[in-house]
Amino acid sequence: MNYFAHGIRYLDQPYFLAGTAVPDWLSVADRKVRMRSKRAEPFNDGTDAIESQIARGVLQHLHDDGWFHETRAFLETTAQLGRQFREVLGTDDGFRAGFLGHIVTELLLDGVLIEKHPNAIDDYYNSMQEIEPGLIQQSVNQMAKFQTERLTHFIGLFQQEQFLRDYVDPTRLLVRLNQVMRRIKLPLLPDITERILISGWDLVRNNADELLPTDHFQSGFSAG
Repeated sequence: MNYFAHGIRYLDQPYFLAGTAVPDWLSVADRKVRMRSKRAEPFNDGTDAIESQIARGVLQHLHDDGWFHETRAFLETTAQLGRQFREVLGTDDGFRAGFLGHIVTELLLDGVLIEKHPNAIDDYYNSMQEIEPGLIQQSVNQMAKFQTERLTHFIGLFQQEQFLRDYVDPTRLLVRLNQVMRRIKLPLLPDITERILISGWDLVRNNADELLPTDHFQSGFSAG
């Protein structure tokens, strides 16, 4: 799951919502810093304190990733997209095709949810505007094994850029994917891979209910 799928159920709880984004923010801003359940759980004291809300959001993210990555729909969708990328990029491309199958499934699922619930993406960013990035970093530094000084700045960029909106358009999504490729020092994707994003959109949309099954993803926001 990616930012929007993690957070769409919690749009009225800004700091809980921020907590659901923390692991993904760190994967971009400071990869050495990881959130672990055993370190976040002590801060989940059931109160409305900001640290407690953030901790609950982090724990929700980790819980969601646990079941999401084990669903049959996720395994089948990522495998199918991985094969398509391998056909275009070549069989000697190493692990990039498999990585792309994974990340593109998650990004397209966000796009499908945004398309189906266009007002919710506005609510998502409006809620994110209510948080204080410095408080998020302070809480993370209390929970994590290692410290970060990069998170505050990145959250500010996240609030400004609103790049999740680009996930509904294959051309803009390819630009965002190449930003990821550049950041992790992998070759950029050629324009021809945009066609995989187009076909992948239908694949993910058709599998959305299985990717987010109601026994795990209980929400007023349907996926399919």
